[in-house]
Amino acid sequence: QVQFVESGGGLVQPGGSLRLSCAASGSIFSIGFMGWYRQAPGKQRELVGGITSGGSTNYADSVKGRFTISRDNAKNTVYLQMNTLKPEDTALYYCNTPERRRSGSWGQGTQVTVSS
Repeated sequence: QVQFVESGGGLVQPGGSLRLSCAASGSIFSIGFMGWYRQAPGKQRELVGGITSGGSTNYADSVKGRFTISRDNAKNTVYLQMNTLKPEDTALYYCNTPERRRSGSWGQGTQVTVSS
């Protein structure tokens, strides 16, 4: 089963940008949907957005227009470009497939903190 390692998080000021990466241990070419999720302290994990194998994307209303998801099948990596960050974007960010999510399998995530 393909494993995922998230990276690129950090501390950023409001209005700043970060790009998160999700590196897969194997090919993502045949993975139909890759999602980015986040979990803020005291809140349930939520879907931020996702990308299909054909490159179609969808986003939660809270990040639409600010976040962009892309995938590079040659590098087996999915990206989350986050612009105009807000304090409410502070969370632990994960990437995952629907199948792994249903089985309860998650990576370690990468922490994003938006604060002045």
